[in-house]
Amino acid sequence: MQRRHKLLGLLTAALLIGTMAPDDAMAQTKLRAFAGGSGQRPDLMRKLFEQYQAKNPGVTIEVETGGATSELQRQYLSTVLNAKDAAIDIYLIDIVNPAQYAGAGWIEPLNAYLGEPATAMKSYLPVYAAANVIDGKIAALPAFADSMFMYYRRDLLDKHKIAEPKTWDELAAAARKIQQAEGDPNLQGLSIQGAPIEGAVCTFLLPYWSQGKELNDASGKLTLDKAAATKGLNQWLAMVDQGVIKKNVAEVKTPDTVNEFKAGQVVFAVNWGFAWDRFKDDADSKVAGKVGVMPLPAVSGGKSATCIGGWQWAVSAFSKNKAEAAKLVKFLASPEASKFLAVEGSLLPTSLPVYADPDVVKAVPWFKDAAAVVAAGRSRPQSKDYGQVSDIIRTTTSAVLARTKKPDEGVTEIEGRLRRVMR
Repeated sequence: MQRRHKLLGLLTAALLIGTMAPDDAMAQTKLRAFAGGSGQRPDLMRKLFEQYQAKNPGVTIEVETGGATSELQRQYLSTVLNAKDAAIDIYLIDIVNPAQYAGAGWIEPLNAYLGEPATAMKSYLPVYAAANVIDGKIAALPAFADSMFMYYRRDLLDKHKIAEPKTWDELAAAARKIQQAEGDPNLQGLSIQGAPIEGAVCTFLLPYWSQGKELNDASGKLTLDKAAATKGLNQWLAMVDQGVIKKNVAEVKTPDTVNEFKAGQVVFAVNWGFAWDRFKDDADSKVAGKVGVMPLPAVSGGKSATCIGGWQWAVSAFSKNKAEAAKLVKFLASPEASKFLAVEGSLLPTSLPVYADPDVVKAVPWFKDAAAVVAAGRSRPQSKDYGQVSDIIRTTTSAVLARTKKPDEGVTEIEGRLRRVMR
């Protein structure tokens, strides 16, 4: 009798399982994603998460946002991940962070889920594929690209019959010609970022790279060419002396350049991709329909180079759902997701074919000019101690532009301090 009751119990349990709805039978996986601040468009990321959930009904995704800047987001994630907190499964990080996070043991390598880097990363622009592979391991996948562009007043260059300058000296001459002809004392020739912010790292690197120089070798060891670095800083100071760059350049931050160019007070401006929509769409923009985009000039005799930015999706080393998190990250870095972000948010793709997609070209026509610039972009040094690398370069560059240090003194200081960090 006891055996009979036991068999009936097992049969009843089996029948109950067989009649459960699929959603009830499927184990629900809950993932939590840190989607950054407003600059990373968490509103669009939520829509991508909704698309993923619709295709994967066994997965629910919670979204966490915060941090107005890359630095604030890095500080928050450092606190969470240093505590080995499993609350976050995937998170967005800046292009400069994969080596730092991988070195700290905070990232789950994705090789086991995606395959070897040579195959898994081949669809991405080479600079993004390289930046996200650390010591042969896939540390993250690109979410969307960014780059520093040279924006210019197309109407003013057309009016004064000036071709797009190819070198910084040509740009200075073009800017001076326009400034003198326009007779507007508030019209700047060129706006760059000289405040001790992340943008000043790129301000240091742009003329340096354009001379064909590298800051580090493939192993991350410092290879600074002091003469080239000094020449690059002197290039900026010469433009200040010519009246092309304003004297208080050491105080200029990214939003300052955007706002002054938007107000019609700048001929040429170096800034990130997001600025285009500000110039085109903001109600107070005085330059809508008058803006061109071109590759950044080079130091005479050199080749154009620009600084890439962008954001990457990484899986936390402390996630309790690593396999499912890796599947989600793969979707978020897919051409399908990249196209959605380009069309809906003007976020630059990380795969070249997406730039030529008819729907993307129709929605964001300027991407046809952006593709070549991004494809030729360069990544800031990938270092496990990038925070220190950045601080050394940006603070010293700002001091040189403020003329509290001479260029050769600043470069010597940068070399000495970086040599202790980038061994």
